[in-house]
Formats: sequence, C-alpha cells, structure tokens
Amino acid sequence: MVNKLLVVIALSLGALSANVMANTTKSSPRSPTDGVVCDVYFCANDKGVSAELTTRYLGKKKGKRLTAQGNFDHSAFTFSNGVFCDSTERLCRKDRYFGVDGKRSGKVDEHYTELLYGHKP
Repeated sequence: MVNKLLVVIALSLGALSANVMANTTKSSPRSPTDGVVCDVYFCANDKGVSAELTTRYLGKKKGKRLTAQGNFDHSAFTFSNGVFCDSTERLCRKDRYFGVDGKRSGKVDEHYTELLYGHKP
C-alpha cells in the first residue's frame, strides 16, 4: 500500500513539473517598454533583434549568448511562441512559413506588429 502511494506521488510530481516546464517554455513575449518586445531568449525593436536591448532587459548572460551567435540577419526573427517578425516588411505573422507561391503565408499578427512597429496592418 505504501509503495503504491509513493508511486502515485512520484507520478503526480512528474506530471506537475512537466506542466510547469511546458508553461515556462511557451511564455508569451512581453513588451517592457514602447517599441520593444522580449521573449525568454532575446529582445527586438523595429530594427530587429538587439543584443543591447537583450542585455538591458534579460541580463548580461542572455546578451552574451546572443552575441555569441555570430553574424546573422537581425531583421527577421521568430519568438519562442512561434510569432515571426520581419523588420524589412515591418510585419509580424503567426508563423514563418511560405506558401506555394514563395511568399509568406502566415496570418498577420496585429498585436505584435503594433507593439514592434507602431502600426496596425
């Protein structure tokens, strides 16, 4: 009886911690100030991913991790929740996929477009 109870408790704790981890990883990006959006990995503004803003709002460790990624296109990026933003196009989309015509097919995300670029599409 005691062994069964311990197994139930262990499984419950495992399920609870898995749920906590899932909720932590999929946290929505937030806007710490006008024109800036941060998720758990980086921060961006209307020009794109910014190591300076990442360091300011997420800390030195995250800023250094971003800088260590080397040279990449900072103008197009995907937040941890799947929202894709393109600073050249000045739009955010629900995803980063392309249609058969070779053009971006994701539905425009009005919320993040307005937060980053200051306009509604």
